[in-house]
Amino acid sequence: MDDKVKNYIEKQDEPKKVILVVLRDLLLSTIEGCKEEFNWGVPVYDGGKFYIAAMRERVHIGFAITGLSDDEIKNFEGTGKTMRHLKIYTIDDIKNKNVKNLIKLVHEKASVPPDYKSP
Repeated sequence: MDDKVKNYIEKQDEPKKVILVVLRDLLLSTIEGCKEEFNWGVPVYDGGKFYIAAMRERVHIGFAITGLSDDEIKNFEGTGKTMRHLKIYTIDDIKNKNVKNLIKLVHEKASVPPDYKSP
């Protein structure tokens, strides 16, 4: 694990720390050869298609949406033009919101946001 990613996750309170670890592991196990970086102040995956971020009372997992259909974009929250997210409050939310299937969808269909610059 990248030292910046490790430090970011380690400094979080429970249950956010556990949720971040589970989401990280899910991204790395779902996407073969998934690259992990620290950018935008948070862990970033798959060349900028995904991020995980601890918020005040939850964790966000962000998804690139460029290249997805309007119906596919409706699976996500937010109003961003190139990235949207899901709010994760508990480990159960990961399964209930079909995060693994959404990771597969975005990995296969979406493009990296045009403004993303790898560190």
